[in-house]
Amino acid sequence: MQPYQIATDFLNTIDDDWSTLIATVGPCTFEARPEREPFQALVRAVAYQQLHGRAGDAIIKRFLAAYDDTFPTPNQLLASEFDALRACGFSGRKIETIKGIAQGALSGLVPCRLEADTMQDEQLIKRLVELKGIGRWTVEMLLIFTLERLDILPADDFGVVEGYKRLKHLEKAPNRKQITEISKTWSPYRTIASWYLWRVPK
Repeated sequence: MQPYQIATDFLNTIDDDWSTLIATVGPCTFEARPEREPFQALVRAVAYQQLHGRAGDAIIKRFLAAYDDTFPTPNQLLASEFDALRACGFSGRKIETIKGIAQGALSGLVPCRLEADTMQDEQLIKRLVELKGIGRWTVEMLLIFTLERLDILPADDFGVVEGYKRLKHLEKAPNRKQITEISKTWSPYRTIASWYLWRVPK
């Protein structure tokens, strides 16, 4: 059985549009990176904020190269020069944000992996959005791709709402409140639903 077959079977029963989408895309091949610490995952998520995936990939590649292809520790990141981080492709605002994440990791505001695993979704979101430059979406990416939570719906994600708009042949994409309400029928597998919506054919 595929790793996410139960989730896929559940989504397949929602309606004909979902059934067609799943048949078109095929089995869910969602891949998380559970080996990463929340500090690392948040810094990576910031790199991708409001950018195309390839642009985010390029920033992360240059960022890691600046530290001999290893992820820097919070102390190393705090000690990094502004211009060096700017050369990686981070904006001034994002540099302030990732340094704030590093400071949060040292102070304990950003939990270690073991602590994060014991925290509820909303508890973790409420705590981490205290960091300047970190919004709900960024924490949701941590919950999905690092902590492997299966019932996360990033309602502010452009790909999710546009995917749903195309799936349902709507003239206008749903707003945050609407997609949150609609997604209740996808629970407890809203992460896998999001994965499929990211892949709705254009």
